[in-house]
Amino acid sequence: MVVSANRLELLQIADAVAREKSIDRSIVIDAMAEAIQKAAKSRYGQETNILVEIDTKTGEIHLQRILEVVEHAEDYSTQIPLDLARDKDPEVEIGGQVSETLPPMDFGRIAAQSAKQVIVQKVREAERDQQFGEFKDRIGEIINGTVKRVEYGNVIVDLGKGEAIIRRDETIPRENFRYGDRVRAYIYDVRREQRGPQIFLSRTHPQFMAKLFTMEVPEIYDGVIEIRCVARDAGSRAKIAVISNDSSVDPVGACVGMRGSRVQAVVGELQGEKIDIIPWSPEPASFIVNALQPAEVSKVVLDEEAERIDVVVPDDQLSLAIGRRGQNVRLASQLTGWDIDIMTEHDESERRQKEFADNTAKFIEALNVDEMVAQLLASEGFGSVEEVAYVEAVEISSIEGFDDDTADELQARAKEFLDKQAKELDDERKKLGVSDDLLQIDGLTSAMLVALGKEDIKSLEDFAGCAVDDLCGWTERKDGEVQRFDGALKDFKVSRVDAEHMVMFARVKAGWIDEADLLPKVVEGEEAEAVVGETEADVVFAEVTEEVAVAEAPAEIETAVEAEVEAETIPDAGTEQN
Repeated sequence: MVVSANRLELLQIADAVAREKSIDRSIVIDAMAEAIQKAAKSRYGQETNILVEIDTKTGEIHLQRILEVVEHAEDYSTQIPLDLARDKDPEVEIGGQVSETLPPMDFGRIAAQSAKQVIVQKVREAERDQQFGEFKDRIGEIINGTVKRVEYGNVIVDLGKGEAIIRRDETIPRENFRYGDRVRAYIYDVRREQRGPQIFLSRTHPQFMAKLFTMEVPEIYDGVIEIRCVARDAGSRAKIAVISNDSSVDPVGACVGMRGSRVQAVVGELQGEKIDIIPWSPEPASFIVNALQPAEVSKVVLDEEAERIDVVVPDDQLSLAIGRRGQNVRLASQLTGWDIDIMTEHDESERRQKEFADNTAKFIEALNVDEMVAQLLASEGFGSVEEVAYVEAVEISSIEGFDDDTADELQARAKEFLDKQAKELDDERKKLGVSDDLLQIDGLTSAMLVALGKEDIKSLEDFAGCAVDDLCGWTERKDGEVQRFDGALKDFKVSRVDAEHMVMFARVKAGWIDEADLLPKVVEGEEAEAVVGETEADVVFAEVTEEVAVAEAPAEIETAVEAEVEAETIPDAGTEQN
């Protein structure tokens, strides 16, 4: 046994350090033991296996050397012969270990300094680990701190138990901080780094505003009102969508508060940022119309497959709908997750006229009919020669002025045109070098094969190697703007589900995967009962486009799907606070 310092004093030091650094006492004692071990190795040799134990009740230090039992020892600092080892432990065998108590030792100046460095390092590491664990669990919370310093626009915040940073791009524009200022921010990331845990704060994060509303609105804190989504242009404008789980509670009114008291508290913290509080709706059309407030919307056309929407507004509402530098439509797009295109009623009328003229010209050329017949087909909603060729004949004969003979003749001409077109496209396909193997894939037309050939997708392996995005296109959000990138089949109404099925079929044909891997797994018991009756025939893959007409009052929408119109009432579209 060796005691290098007063035993009681040793424990008192450990207790004091543990309290000061807010770490566990055992961590400090382990650090002391490691420091003593390092000092002992400097005396007995670095290769020596030394075990140090500190009694946590008495403070006594036990120093032992661990020796390996061998038949003939070559290094007596780490090994011991079997005969000598059995004097200490009669049952020990070769390969075992025996311990040897070392005599008391005094720390020299260098050894003491080295031990001190080890203790300081271990305590600092423990402190960092504790800070990391504490703040890692607080990601997503709002925290208060004091400005310690500002470096190149980055704000260093003292949190009491550590420091955090608000980067320049995470501060609200035109916001200035000085030493000693109290600051409130949102913890969005905590990283473990060599120099200690790095805590990153933000005042521009959308969830910062959501958390502020949670603090100011008791109904949100209690779960009566939910914040579904938030979009911010920090320091300028924001939109927040809320919904009430209690029909007797108005979500917008609750967030605004009496005379705007609640929302004004949030606005004050965000340096005067204007906030639009929007009622959330599960119906995309209603939600998007609400999100575009204060602009009035006349009509929306949804493309659910592409999550894209065309919004028609009165001519005098265009600038209001778009907003300053596109701010209003950009925030609405971020809030809803839809790609929004704004157009005026005049532009929409011109587009419809152009579509009507294009379809009329198409029918005149393909069906060899006069202009009046072509216009009748276009006005009845026929948009392609394929529709004329393959719809039920009664749908054509029921058009005013048409009869059964006219319908049969038009369908015959349409099919003749399509056959001729298919022959021309097939010749072009062969000229491009597109493999005949691709003809096996159900859903790929000759026109699609020509389009694929122009994109250098010519073999079964080429097609099997495609991703769905390569065929249908994709969208990316950069700097708040949604950018659309076209796929190889951009000119065809191919859903992502159909594209995936075609690609997987190609991979089976190419031998990349086994067809059995695509079959649904067999389920038993309750799970089997739940899926009884589900067949491939129950699932219809189609690109759905809804056209929604909005009445003069912004709270009322008329949704038109395939010429059937029905009214739908929308709640008040939102409240803007200046």
